[in-house]
Amino acid sequence: MNELILIVEDEKDLVKTLEYNLQQNDFSTQSALNGKDAIKLLEKEPLPDLVLLDLMLPDISGYEVCRFLKGDSRTKNIPVIMLTARTEEIDRILGFELGADDYVPKPFSVRELLLRIKAVLRRLKSEDDEKPKISIGVLSIDSPGHRVWVEGEEVTLTALEFRLLENLVSRRGRVQTRDMLLSDVWGIDADVTTRTVDTHIKRLREKLGPAGEHIETIRGVGYRFRTNIE
Repeated sequence: MNELILIVEDEKDLVKTLEYNLQQNDFSTQSALNGKDAIKLLEKEPLPDLVLLDLMLPDISGYEVCRFLKGDSRTKNIPVIMLTARTEEIDRILGFELGADDYVPKPFSVRELLLRIKAVLRRLKSEDDEKPKISIGVLSIDSPGHRVWVEGEEVTLTALEFRLLENLVSRRGRVQTRDMLLSDVWGIDADVTTRTVDTHIKRLREKLGPAGEHIETIRGVGYRFRTNIE
């Protein structure tokens, strides 16, 4: 079955354009013109494989829809690409913190959006096909299940925080520069600054508690995941 894309967008002409282009590229589509209708669709089967989410909806904001989606165990692993005319850095950061997988400013090229959709779906499939559960010290990671435990207690991470942790763990012992992390974790040409990496590393360490000490700062370069904590 073709991947199902849920389009949450209040511009009817844009919805029609996206539906047409997605269907031409062998995707199935569902559409909602407001946030409440999007949530109703997310409460039913079948669940979408990816959500295209406009932030400026007529009833509730796209941020609220994203919070609902990431806060429900049924839908928390569904990838989200945010679409918006709001281009302030704080908007992008908030979107990523809520668990968005990509952020596309309007106006955008439909061709580029299709490439981003395929890249996100390909990356998630690759992640799910890869590693089993790993344990390092008090930290345990279940990649296919997108779950993390510290000292046996489950820790809730956003999708982006989970990818950041996985990236560091998969390259443990090697330094990852901020630019490398932006490229590998945030995705294609992510338009965010390197200090965003520092902010997310800080929050990730806080959430991991004692396991956060595995993430070592290499001054002036980036970060390294070390397996041994002295």
